[in-house]
Amino acid sequence: MGLPRLVCAFLLAACCCCRRATGVPGEEKQPALTPEPVEVEVGSTALLKCGPSHSAGNFTHVDWFLIHKERQIPIFRVRQGQGQSEPGEYEHRLSLQDSGATLALSQVTPHDERMFLCRSKRPRLPDHSIELQVYKAPEEPTIQANAVGIHVDRQELREVATCVGRNGYPIPQVIWYKNGRPLQEEENRVQIQSSQIVESSGLYTLKSVLNAQLVKEDKDAQFYCELSYRLPSGNRMKESKEVTVPVFYAAEKVWVEVEPEGLLKEGDHVKIRCLTDGNPQPHFTINKQNSSTGEMEEEATDENGILFLEPAQKRHSGFYQCQSLDLETMVPLSSDPQELLVNYVSDVRVDPAAPEAQEGDSLTLTCEAESNQALEFEWLRDKTGQRLGKGPVLQLNNLKREAGGRYLCMASVPNVPGLNRTQLVSVGIFGSPWMASKERKVWVQENAVLNLSCEASGHPQPTISWNVNGSATEWNPDPQTVVSTLNILVTPELLETGAECTASNSLGSNTTIIILKLEKKLPSPESKGVVIVAVIVCILVLAVLGATLYFFYKKGKLPCGRSGKQEITLPPTRKSEFVVEVKSDKLPEEMALLQGSDGDKRAPGDQGEKYIDLRQ
Repeated sequence: MGLPRLVCAFLLAACCCCRRATGVPGEEKQPALTPEPVEVEVGSTALLKCGPSHSAGNFTHVDWFLIHKERQIPIFRVRQGQGQSEPGEYEHRLSLQDSGATLALSQVTPHDERMFLCRSKRPRLPDHSIELQVYKAPEEPTIQANAVGIHVDRQELREVATCVGRNGYPIPQVIWYKNGRPLQEEENRVQIQSSQIVESSGLYTLKSVLNAQLVKEDKDAQFYCELSYRLPSGNRMKESKEVTVPVFYAAEKVWVEVEPEGLLKEGDHVKIRCLTDGNPQPHFTINKQNSSTGEMEEEATDENGILFLEPAQKRHSGFYQCQSLDLETMVPLSSDPQELLVNYVSDVRVDPAAPEAQEGDSLTLTCEAESNQALEFEWLRDKTGQRLGKGPVLQLNNLKREAGGRYLCMASVPNVPGLNRTQLVSVGIFGSPWMASKERKVWVQENAVLNLSCEASGHPQPTISWNVNGSATEWNPDPQTVVSTLNILVTPELLETGAECTASNSLGSNTTIIILKLEKKLPSPESKGVVIVAVIVCILVLAVLGATLYFFYKKGKLPCGRSGKQEITLPPTRKSEFVVEVKSDKLPEEMALLQGSDGDKRAPGDQGEKYIDLRQ
C-alpha cells in the first residue's frame, strides 16, 4: 500500500508542475474571438463599445488592450467608473463615454487599423474583440496624356496616359475608359500598370499607366480614369478629366479647300489652303495653272501654307492644285486640279458718254457691261435715288430743264447676290443758268464773319460772281452745277444793301438776292442770372423794410389814425420846419364815400387832404 501512495503523490506533484509551466493566471491563452468590425474615416472619432450594444449597467472595472503581434498591450483602464490612459501612443487620444461602456479614440489615422480587446470584470462579461477599419477618400485623380504623340504604324505598345490618385485608404481601384467604355487588358493591345506608394501618414498614392497600341480612328478618342473606393457610408468613385492623345498616321489623299464656300465674286476675301487625311499635316505648295502655257506655277503662301486673295479679282479665276511631301514616308502627294471661279462685272459704260439736248427734245441712253454671268440693268436718278426703269436702254422724252443732271446705270448679276457695278452719266440740257432760289433771307449779327452760299445749274456750266467784296470759293457737285461760297464781314453798309450773286453762261444769266436781317441779341445766360439775383435781392430788401415798419408800429413808434393830419415824432436831431402836404385828385363826390370805421363822414374841409407835420 505504501508504493501506490508514493506513485500517486509523485503524479499529483508532476501535474501541478505542468500546470505552473503553462503560464501564470491572466496570461493563459484566450480562446479565439470573432472580432466586431468598426468602420471610421480618417480624422474622425472611433467609438469602441465594450460588449454588445444591449449590455447594460455601469462599467466600473474594465481593461482595454491593443492586440499587436499576438500580444495584449494595455492602453486604458477603468476603476470605480474613472478612466485612465496607459502611457504610450494612445495616451492622449482616448476618453471614456457612455457610463464607461464606450472608449472614444479621436483623430483616427491609418495606423489605427488594428485589433482592440475589452475585458470587463464589473460587470463580468466575456472578452470583447474589436477590429477597427479605417477609410479615406482619395483626392480627385489627375491625368497626364502623352504629349509627344503615338504613330500608328509602329507595332508596339506606347504610353497613352498616366493617372494618379493621392492620399486614399485603403488602396483604391483604378479603371480606364476610352470614349466612355471601360478598357480591359488585352495582349499586345492594352496593358495597365499600377503601383502604389505609402506616404508617411499611412495613406496611399496610386499611380496607373495605360499602355496601348492606337489606330487611326483613335485620333479624337477621349481617355479618362476612374478611382473606386469605399467609405463607411458606402462605395464611391471619382473620375479624372478627359484627354486626347496626338495620333500620327500617313496621308493617303490631299485636296484643295476654299473659303468661303459657294459662289465667289470680285471683292470677296478668299482663303485657299490644302488638307490631307494624315496627321500631322505635311508641308504644302499651292500651284495655279497658267492660262497661256497650261503649266502649274507656284503661288506665294503665308507661313502656314495658306493662299489669301484679298480682294479676289477676275484674274484669280483658274485651276489650283495642292502638292505635299510626307516626311515620315517620303511619299509625294498631289490633289486633283480644282477650278476657282471669281464672278465679275466690269467695263460698265453708257452711250453717249456725254449726252446733251435742248429743252423739249428726246434722248436715248444705252448701258453695256461685261460679265461671265447673265446681267440685269437698272436706271436711277443719282441725287434722289429714284428708280427710272429696268433694261439696258433709258428713253427720256420732252426734256425739261429739271431733267439735267446725273443718271446712274447699275449692272448686276442676279445669280450672285451683291455682285453689281455702276456707271454715272451727266445729262446736259442747254439753257441759261437756273438758280436754286431767286431771293432768300439770312439772319446775321453785326461785325460777325458770315459765309454766304449761292447755287446755280445750267448747260454749259455757269460761273458765279458777287456784287460785294469777299473771299469766294467754288465747287461742282456735278458737271451742270456750281456752288459758290463767299466769306464776308457783316457791316452796316452790307446790312443796307444786302448781297447778290449772278450766274452766267453763254446762253444767259440769272441772279439770286440775299437779304441780310439783323438778329436780336438774346440775353446771355450770365445776364439772366444777374437779373434773377437782382430781383431776389429787391424782394429781400422789401421784406426787411416791411418787417421793420411793422416792428415800429407794434412798439408805438409809428402812430396811425383816421384824421387828416398825422404826426411822426422824430428824435431831437431829426426835427425840421418842413411841412409836406399830400393832396388827392379825387372829386368831392368820390371823397364823400370815404368814411371811418364807425360810418361817420369826414368834414368837407378834411376830405382828400392829409398833412404830415414833421416839426414835432
